[in-house]
Amino acid sequence: MLSLNYIRENKHTILAGLEKRQFKPLSIIDEIIALDQKRREQKNELDNILAQANQKAKEIGMLFKQGKAEEANELKAATVAFKEKSKTLQESLQQTTAALHDLRTQIPNIPHDLVPNGTSEKDNKIVFTGGEIPKLADDALPHWELASQYGLIDFELGSKITGAGFPVYKGKGARLQRALINYFLDKNTAAGYEEMQVPHLVNADSGFGTGQLPDKEGQMYRVPEDDLFLIPTAEVPLTNLYRNQLLQAKELPICLTGYTPCFRREAGSYGAHVRGLNRLHQFDKVEIVRIEEPQNASAALEEMVNHVKGLLADLQMPYRILRLCSGDLGFTAALTYDFEIFSTAQNRWLEISSVSTFNSFQAERLQLRYKNKQGKKQLVHTLNGSALALPRVVAGLLENCQSPKGIKIPDVLVPYTGFEWIN
Repeated sequence: MLSLNYIRENKHTILAGLEKRQFKPLSIIDEIIALDQKRREQKNELDNILAQANQKAKEIGMLFKQGKAEEANELKAATVAFKEKSKTLQESLQQTTAALHDLRTQIPNIPHDLVPNGTSEKDNKIVFTGGEIPKLADDALPHWELASQYGLIDFELGSKITGAGFPVYKGKGARLQRALINYFLDKNTAAGYEEMQVPHLVNADSGFGTGQLPDKEGQMYRVPEDDLFLIPTAEVPLTNLYRNQLLQAKELPICLTGYTPCFRREAGSYGAHVRGLNRLHQFDKVEIVRIEEPQNASAALEEMVNHVKGLLADLQMPYRILRLCSGDLGFTAALTYDFEIFSTAQNRWLEISSVSTFNSFQAERLQLRYKNKQGKKQLVHTLNGSALALPRVVAGLLENCQSPKGIKIPDVLVPYTGFEWIN
């Protein structure tokens, strides 16, 4: 959420950014500024009324001490008007504040200057390509057939137990999942990220803090009896660890990592592009989160991108990095880099990670500040990224590493799996 100070002082920058996003109506910014002015006027008036009431209360107290009870009671009766006026002003201020908050929640983050103009994923810019696309035999199989052939994943059993999008991993498939999780966590902690185990359910305040609510409420699984939500990503609980806190500059940066299952009620569709592991309602993911001083956030983003590049290089995966255009940028993000691996058997690119910086957008919602070296309180900047999401990593690994002998496990994973081949 954009801070009111930022909106007041950067109207033209905000309008340009919203236009870049194709956000409408732009008039909402003028509405916010007008409501903010009204709120401040109401608050000043209320403060003045309360100050006068306080002064009268002191005068009444002095009169009683002086034995002038009759004068005190007369003055006390006259203060009734102050109380009625203050009550009316408080109610109006609450209504104005609520309306202002509602409008502010509708405004997405302002895109970074590096974000290319565009309306859809077709306009995303490829900024890096790594690894080599393997040449497979003509009879190479997609991952869902490989998973069935080698008894790794049972999609039908998952549908029986829960429904579509909830696979059951078996044998070496389950072992491969565990190996990838442990490998990613080990790599992340070695890079300076502190491992955390966090709840898989969050309250509405947490969902609001990182921007999933109200923007993505329809994509989240909800437990209505307790008003809780299953997490769509570990970003939500990890970042919310610091909600409503005032940090010291010496505590920053904060670098966290954690493994969680993720739950997403994404609208179902049909076809090969969503078969197998291509799109799930429950999946495993290892996340990295950073809380930074504003001046260090750009360097932190670059470091996170390079870290994910290193993971994919270790796995010997063919991949590319895209800088998302304005039309494909998430609601809360200021700048996002998507990582995609090439699925050789499907002959298509599969997204496996997003690394994003949010500037102070999440921090404003979280009320997460720090005291800089000059002693001034200001909002932190937050960042997060997948390091990595497992389903499409597994899909790419099964397809790209297949051979007549079986599926060759990348060397870095062998100590974690305990086996070199799936055959």
